Amino acid sequence: MSKDIAANIAEIRRRIANAAARYGRDPYAIKLMAVTKTVAVERIKEAVDAGITLFGENYVQEAKEKITALGKNVQWHMIGRLQTNKAKYVVHLFDCVQSVDRIELALELDKRARLAGYNLNVLIEVNVSGEQTKSGIAVPDTPELIKKVAALENISVRGLMTMAPYSDNAEDSRPYFRALKNLGRQISEAMIPGIQMDELSMGMTDDFEVAIEEGATIVRIGRAIFGERK
Repeated sequence: MSKDIAANIAEIRRRIANAAARYGRDPYAIKLMAVTKTVAVERIKEAVDAGITLFGENYVQEAKEKITALGKNVQWHMIGRLQTNKAKYVVHLFDCVQSVDRIELALELDKRARLAGYNLNVLIEVNVSGEQTKSGIAVPDTPELIKKVAALENISVRGLMTMAPYSDNAEDSRPYFRALKNLGRQISEAMIPGIQMDELSMGMTDDFEVAIEEGATIVRIGRAIFGERK
């Protein structure tokens, strides 16, 4: 195993624990996801050997190759924008789709999950910042989408996902993470049948500690584990 990957993971876990402690949270309630976009299978195996059990992929084709090579002894989440016509592949590959942001995609995932005899967990991706370059449903439209998705029989809403705008200052991400937490609380209080607001997937290499302070249950880390993309 490369010392760099194992050491990087150990350092991230230390920082997760410290961030959790500052806000009285249980560090074991925070899942560390390794993001494997463009990362070679050999290096992903090193992350598995270092104890990582949750991986995130942006592209279906890349995921096919990696999951075929690594097997499903670990969990895989789809975190990239998903075209509706790729939904037929997703239910056989991923344990969760974090990037559901429209009813058309949810309907197709539900159909494919039904045909496969699966129940697929999903998160609703929310564009908290309102940036046009980002995927995700607008904050005001989120409760209505969740009500529609909750009525589907073969997919289960488990929480929300967002991505803050890039900034050199991690503190700049705080209002976006806080807004997602507040939205999740609002949806929980609405008591929509058939959903669970268990997960808040937010925070990446540059801002994951702030995300944890604001309630993240999943942090998505790529560069701080595997280094700069090549």
